[in-house]
Amino acid sequence: MARSISLAAYMALARRGAAAEDSFAPAAKRPEGALIWGHATSLEHANALVQLVERLAAQRGNAPGIAGGGLHLLLTTGQDVQLPRHARALTYYQPLSGDTASEADAFLAHWRPDICLWTGGDLLPALLTSADVAGVPLILVDADAAMLERSIWRWLPDMTPALLARFRRIMARSTRDARQLKRLGVDADKVTVTGLFQEGAIALPYNEVLRDEMATSLRGRPIWLAAMVRHSELDTVLTAHRQASRLAHRLFLILVPDDPEETEAFRATLRQGNWRHAIWSQGGMPEEATQVLLADTRGEMGLWYRLATIALMGNSLRPGMSGSDPNGPAAHGAAIVYGPNVAHYLPSYKRYAGAGGARIVRDADTLAAALAHLIAADRSATMAHAAWEVATAGAEVTDRILELLHDMLDDLELG
Repeated sequence: MARSISLAAYMALARRGAAAEDSFAPAAKRPEGALIWGHATSLEHANALVQLVERLAAQRGNAPGIAGGGLHLLLTTGQDVQLPRHARALTYYQPLSGDTASEADAFLAHWRPDICLWTGGDLLPALLTSADVAGVPLILVDADAAMLERSIWRWLPDMTPALLARFRRIMARSTRDARQLKRLGVDADKVTVTGLFQEGAIALPYNEVLRDEMATSLRGRPIWLAAMVRHSELDTVLTAHRQASRLAHRLFLILVPDDPEETEAFRATLRQGNWRHAIWSQGGMPEEATQVLLADTRGEMGLWYRLATIALMGNSLRPGMSGSDPNGPAAHGAAIVYGPNVAHYLPSYKRYAGAGGARIVRDADTLAAALAHLIAADRSATMAHAAWEVATAGAEVTDRILELLHDMLDDLELG
């Protein structure tokens, strides 16, 4: 690799400007086993990285690998990028306080990542240089040429090419981005055009026999799902259900509480409202007269998404709420309806709504109107198909990254 005067100057300043005492504070102990370090420059990238590593762990059985542990994600983010709400047990989050040599060295010494997936751009010279020197394989995913160069580097003309040279593979967002990367001196054999790296939809498991039994029991009734609902939203959901049922008297609601601790409150509200309902955890099965099924157990979302043609994603109808993941219904052919408070999943909802696959509602009246419109099978099917196309658009990109990671992890384990 050719020596870069600009990068050498930057690194000298990064070391000279470091604090006398290292200010790096580990967020947690490093887990045993393989650790994928993913750096997200946007919430969309953070969501996609979380999902990617969960899929990778599932495909590898999260079996013992390097150093005898499972597979985990170390997530770092750019400034003002929040941690995804659905980051689960496989994810460790480490805030980055600055791009100094001492911070980078301390970060790498503590976490010892096996592979780095850097998304988008916003390159941090000290951190990436130190990672490369430490032998961490660097992969740039969803490379966006507009994010690779900074105005403050205008006096350092070879900074960006020197940093890009440290990546082993670069997956460009578009042909235009790939051309710009090559103009910056990146070897053509390092660059591939893959498209957008974004969170997609994954089909959930379900009991096919039970699904057929339920479908037979419901005898072609129009079915909608209110998923991940908070008790404070329940009155809105039930009022809309009552209004829509005046137009479709056989309309059937599957109701899934967001918080299991609120289940008893759900039951009390259904009793007080004289709703004809069945309780799933008590073995209840819908009959012809049943209006609501309270699906108060965990693990059946794949079943509910497959039965319903319309899915309201709850935890979204009241101020202060933050939304529920819309990728579930998108993967299973349900039209998506959601409230205005979806901050934690806003990028996903924007994609689905922009494609005509999701519709916003604000209260019982607008929810009832959406249900009345979407009860028609052709309308809900058109909307569900639009959501499915968005959900599967990034599948090829994700699959290519997964294939690369499998190969790299296999090599590391053999080594």
